Amino acid sequence: MNLATLLLFVPACFALNMAPGPNNLLSLNNASRYGFGTSCLAGGGRLLAFAGMIALAAMGLAVVLHASAELFLIIKVVGALYLFYLGVQLWRAPVDGQAPAGPGNGGLFRLAGQEFLVAAGNPKAILIFTAFLPQFVNVDGPTSVGQQFLWLGVMFLMLEWLAIAIYAWLGSHLQRWFNQPRPRRMFNRGSALLLGCAGVGLLAARR
Repeated sequence: MNLATLLLFVPACFALNMAPGPNNLLSLNNASRYGFGTSCLAGGGRLLAFAGMIALAAMGLAVVLHASAELFLIIKVVGALYLFYLGVQLWRAPVDGQAPAGPGNGGLFRLAGQEFLVAAGNPKAILIFTAFLPQFVNVDGPTSVGQQFLWLGVMFLMLEWLAIAIYAWLGSHLQRWFNQPRPRRMFNRGSALLLGCAGVGLLAARR
C-alpha cells in the first residue's frame, strides 16, 4: 500500500470505527460500570468477531451472505433479538449507591461474549468489509491481494481497538457520576432504548 492510499484509508476506516453503534455503546456502558481496563479487554470479543468476518471477506465467502436473502434474514433477526435482550437486561438492572465491583475473570468472559455476539449478529458488518476493504487493494501491485487484505484487516482491527479505548475512556470518566442511583438508572434506560433502536434498525436493514 502506498502512502497516498494509506492516508486515505486510515481516516475513512477510523470514521467507521468511531461511528456510534451497539458495540461502542457496550464499551461505554462497561467502562462506566467496571472501569477502563475491563471495557478494553472485553472489546477483544468484538475484535475476534471482526477478524473472522475479515477472513470470510478475504476468502470471498461473504458473497454467499450477500447472495442469500434467507441467511441474511436469519443472522439479522438473531442479532436484533439479542440486542433487545441486552436492552431489557439494562432496563431492569438493579441500581444502588455504589458502582459494581470488577466482574472478575468469569464476568470478563461474559462481557467479551456480549461484544462478540453483538458484532457477529450484525450481517451488515461483513458486508462493510466486503465493500470497504477491497477498495484499497491494488490488484496490479507488487504485493499479493491476500497479503494486502491481511494488512488492511490488521490496521482495521488496530483502529477498532483505539475506538474501543476512546469509548471506554469516556465511560470511565462518567463512572463517578454514575455512582448515584438516579444518573445510573437514567443511563441504563437510555442505553436500553438505544440498543432497542439498534435492534429495530437491524431488522429494517436490507442487503
